[in-house]
Amino acid sequence: MALAIALLTVSDSRDLADDPSGDALQSSLLNAGHRLKDRKLVSDDRYAIRAVVSQWIADPSVHVIISSGGTGLTGRDGTPEAVAPLLDKAIDGFGELFRVLSFETIGTSSLQSRCLAGVANGTFIFVLPGSLDAVTTAWERLIAAQLDPSTRPCNLVQLLPRLQER
Repeated sequence: MALAIALLTVSDSRDLADDPSGDALQSSLLNAGHRLKDRKLVSDDRYAIRAVVSQWIADPSVHVIISSGGTGLTGRDGTPEAVAPLLDKAIDGFGELFRVLSFETIGTSSLQSRCLAGVANGTFIFVLPGSLDAVTTAWERLIAAQLDPSTRPCNLVQLLPRLQER
């Protein structure tokens, strides 16, 4: 099942021509048979982030949103604060597993990761750190399998039709 995925890069220092993490995510999702619905880059501004993510959440043709960047601890890092209020439900296990996997390569620095995931208006959202290693780890070891309907015993794809049940 090809999902429509929107990619957002959050950065004050990059542009779409110089976005190796965004390029890696785009290549990975296309290689997995998914479709790139949209791709944007915004500065580390929680309202700019929230505006783009809100637009995609409101679009029923977007199944998944993946952002990279803005998850650190500096004063400018605000992606989790921008996205968290938009979530209907958090997927707490994503951040927990991501930090465990990151610990294998970056040790205790993994505690600085404020990545998160959740669901908003029937759309899965993943908020990732901006490094190439982080997006590669998240895609290859967590996200790709959960967006593959053949993953057993369960996967996120099988939940898509039920996300907006009331």
